[in-house]
Amino acid sequence: MTTDSDSTLGSGPGPAVDGVAPTHPLIVAVRHLVQQVGAEFVATEEMTAKDVPLEWDGQIIAAVRLPTESAPPEAVGDLGLLLQDVAAELGGNLEALPRAQKQRAVRLLEERGAFTYRKSAEEVASALGVSRFTVYNYLNRSRGA
Repeated sequence: MTTDSDSTLGSGPGPAVDGVAPTHPLIVAVRHLVQQVGAEFVATEEMTAKDVPLEWDGQIIAAVRLPTESAPPEAVGDLGLLLQDVAAELGGNLEALPRAQKQRAVRLLEERGAFTYRKSAEEVASALGVSRFTVYNYLNRSRGA
């Protein structure tokens, strides 16, 4: 039986996955990861070769079905979304932040892979209201250079 993410992955008890309670330690341990990658739990009898089996004490208790559609490369970890997340985490408009918070924003963005995108320094600089040179200085400072 395939279970929906709300009932199996939610905080309530929800239905069992192939007879395994959603509170099983392995299900609990990987629940957040399964949610974050857009996957779902499936029962062992519904497993396909592409599913990832979850094994506990030598027994497959359930499986994880990964999403079938992959996002285009430019959408994976989208820089705009990373900027929005950091802005929300730091309390709003990045441009209005004091210098120390802008440095923290650059550090968070680097930790999340924002600077692997082409022209990312320019986009980050624009969002922070600073120059590209300043972004590179913040990066160097956060790297201890």
